[in-house]
Amino acid sequence: MIQVQNLDFWYKKDRPVFKNLNLSLVSGHIYGLLGKNGSGKSTLLKCISGLSFPAHGNCLVAGADTSKRRVQTLENLFFLAEEVYVPSLTPGQFLKNTAAFYPKFSITDFYAYLKTLDVDPEQAMNNMSYGQQKKVMIAFGLATNASVLIMDEPTNGLDIPSKVQFRKLIASVLNEERCIIISTHQVRDLDSLIDTVLILDNHQIAINSSVDLLTDKLLFGVFENTGGMNVLYEEESMRGKHAIIQNTSGKYSKMDLELLFNAVTSGSNKLTEILEEGGDNE
Repeated sequence: MIQVQNLDFWYKKDRPVFKNLNLSLVSGHIYGLLGKNGSGKSTLLKCISGLSFPAHGNCLVAGADTSKRRVQTLENLFFLAEEVYVPSLTPGQFLKNTAAFYPKFSITDFYAYLKTLDVDPEQAMNNMSYGQQKKVMIAFGLATNASVLIMDEPTNGLDIPSKVQFRKLIASVLNEERCIIISTHQVRDLDSLIDTVLILDNHQIAINSSVDLLTDKLLFGVFENTGGMNVLYEEESMRGKHAIIQNTSGKYSKMDLELLFNAVTSGSNKLTEILEEGGDNE
């Protein structure tokens, strides 16, 4: 579905964002893209969407180079930027002006999503709060029924009930023909939603692993004492040691996405080596 091949990108040539980055994503999955501030999450999403142009390499969606910005490619791809800028139109008026660019757009779905997200379809979007504006654009993106749905920090500006509804909606629209990528720095917003974790670090994709592989290879938990355990990463807390250990017992533990992110970005080579043995990592 999506192929990123030998991607080099920079804003200043002596400070590359990506160096020979490769990534392969397939339909039927919800990918969570994580990375430190300035690691290039938004840039990567824009390159995939055809909004930024690599110095070298290319980004393909269904075999087509998105930098060419062909109609056949863009009509089946929706990108929701972190910052939204809305016109002085109601959601219904916005739909009439914009939905025609997406052949699979569902008007029925759009209004259903607005209702679920508690958005007034008759209010002018420029008079809405930022959170409400964001929800209109989320509803629109889902209603396009595009095969590739890319969202950059979609939960920024949403209150807690809206985040719950967002997660439910995303889970409900996934199918075997759709690839969904969500980038966020609010790690807990992706908890229990994504099925594959992508972590950007040091100009590369450090982790590209399914949640199933992560919980098969790693054990997450809070321990009073980690002595004698094969500890891959740990953090002190009031409750004890939050740790990731190699799972050699076949036990199941709930993935701690924040702890995993901290482990990878702190340079836990042992952890990445164990995951690479599973074959998912790019």
